Amino acid sequence: MDTTTLEVSRRSAAQVARDVISLFKLRIGVLIMITAVVGMAITPGPTMSWLQVTVLALSVLVASASAGAYNQYVEFESDRLMKRTARRAFATGALPHHPLWLVLMALMLATAVASAWVAFNGAAALYVFLGAFFYGVVYTLWLKRRTSMNIVIGGLAGSFAVLAGAAAVDPALGPLPWLLALVLFLWTPPHFWALAIANSQDYANAGVPMLPVVVGPERAARAVLVSTLALFLASVAPVFFGAGWIYGMGATLGGLHFVRKSWQLVRRPTERSAAMGAFFASLVQLSVLLVAACIDAWLR
Repeated sequence: MDTTTLEVSRRSAAQVARDVISLFKLRIGVLIMITAVVGMAITPGPTMSWLQVTVLALSVLVASASAGAYNQYVEFESDRLMKRTARRAFATGALPHHPLWLVLMALMLATAVASAWVAFNGAAALYVFLGAFFYGVVYTLWLKRRTSMNIVIGGLAGSFAVLAGAAAVDPALGPLPWLLALVLFLWTPPHFWALAIANSQDYANAGVPMLPVVVGPERAARAVLVSTLALFLASVAPVFFGAGWIYGMGATLGGLHFVRKSWQLVRRPTERSAAMGAFFASLVQLSVLLVAACIDAWLR
């Protein structure tokens, strides 16, 4: 028995359980799950039962969790080089970095995809799979260490959750699901670039070419602002395709808040507080928009 296994065996079951749960990145997983439910809510069609909503939510959450765990499994060495990730379970050795984890992740993804297929249709299952595939393989394996545009294409992972929810209602997707998927696609780059500006030295130490590492904080901050403006325009577009005034108000207020914080970041690109301000504003913008979309769909 190796030393890592001995160390794990001395820790309490509760500690091990917390470490295992931490692998699944549940905070971002819950956010992605909510976007799937919103995609379902805004799509015209038959009313879904609570059981169907639950199946969709869990399918997307479990698929996202498998991709999140795979990300930590693959990056356990580089995670040790970054303050933000150095305490992750594989990086610290709190959990053994063993190939059997890959079996668990594959089973989780297969169960999630199969559940979506059985409960809804092949299109919904395909989008559940693509969300995990784009984060775990396209972003983590193929792009993250090769290009500063890694998160631009990797951002499609969030968009597929919206499409999964919409396809569960009607596989023939209408303009509203596509526009909300576009919003998620445009939201991801400024969200992660703001975080990367705040932690650029961490990414540089780990050899990850995030945009601020490659072009510097000033140009990266301007990219955040331009991306945020594009996101704002895309987020209000659904008003012209059937979304109501409540959605429009949420998209406008949340979007203007994010634009204001991004403008402040442009003026103070080297200050960590400004970068984190833009990062948290992105979370506020998306949360307000999703809540407004749900209320709007419920009232229509």
